[in-house]
Amino acid sequence: MTEGATTPLPVRLDGLRVAITAGAGGIGRVIADSFAAAGARPYVSDIDEAALATCPYPCMIADAAKSGDLDRFMDAALAELGGLDVLVNNVGIAGPTKPVEQLDPAELDATLQICLASQFHCARRAVPALRAAGGGSIINLSSAAGKFGFALRSPYAAAKWGVVGFTRSLAIELGQDGIRVNALLPGLVEGPRIRSVIRNKALALGVGDNEQTERALLPVSLRCFVTQQDIANMALYLASPFGATISGQALSIDGGMESLS
Repeated sequence: MTEGATTPLPVRLDGLRVAITAGAGGIGRVIADSFAAAGARPYVSDIDEAALATCPYPCMIADAAKSGDLDRFMDAALAELGGLDVLVNNVGIAGPTKPVEQLDPAELDATLQICLASQFHCARRAVPALRAAGGGSIINLSSAAGKFGFALRSPYAAAKWGVVGFTRSLAIELGQDGIRVNALLPGLVEGPRIRSVIRNKALALGVGDNEQTERALLPVSLRCFVTQQDIANMALYLASPFGATISGQALSIDGGMESLS
C-alpha cells in the first residue's frame, strides 16, 4: 500500500505572511507547521482552546460560525503580520450523517456556515491586503465530497461543492490582481475525523467499522488514506513560486479516488 508524505515539501518561503483558519490542530496545524518550517510566518485561529494553548504561533480563538469572530481574526492577523500573502481557508466540520428527511435545518445551516460561508468572510477581508501586497494566494479546503455525490452526507457535500464554485469564481475575479485561488480536495485523510465519519456511516448502514473502512477504500486506486502532510505539501506548493501560474483549480489529493462510499 502506498504511504503518504511524512515530511514538509523542501521549499523556502521566508517571511511569507500566512493566515490559517482552524490552524491549531489537525490538518490546519500541520499546514501551519509546514509553512513555519519553510520560513513563513503563520497566524492561526481555532475554536479549540486546548489546541490553542499548545500552538507555538501567534493565534486567537475564533468561532467560524460567527462572522464577527472571523472579522476579529482577520483584523488581528493583518495587524500581527503587517499585511498578508496567503490565506488558507481550512476550517470545516463533518456535519450530520443521516438521510435527508431526518436532517434538522439547524444542522444544514451550521455545516454551510462553517464549511462555506466562513471562506467568503475571510476572503472578503483578505483580498484588499493581498492586492496591497502585489498579489498572493488563497487556498480553500474542499473535499473529495466536492466532486462526488456522498449519500447520507448531503450538507457536507453541498458545502464542499460550493467551495469549488466559490474558488473558480474568485480566481476569475482576482486574476488581474495577481491573486491565485485554488481549492484542495482531500480524499480519505488519516486521523480521528475520518475514523469518526467511518464509524457514523457504519452505524447508519448497520455494518462494522472494518467493513465500512474496506468499502471506503475500495474505490481508491492506491487503496490508501492520505496524510495530513500530503495536504500541507500541496498548500506549500501553491503558495510557492512553483505554483505561480496555477489558479482556479480544484486539486484532488485522494490516492486516485473514483467515488465515495
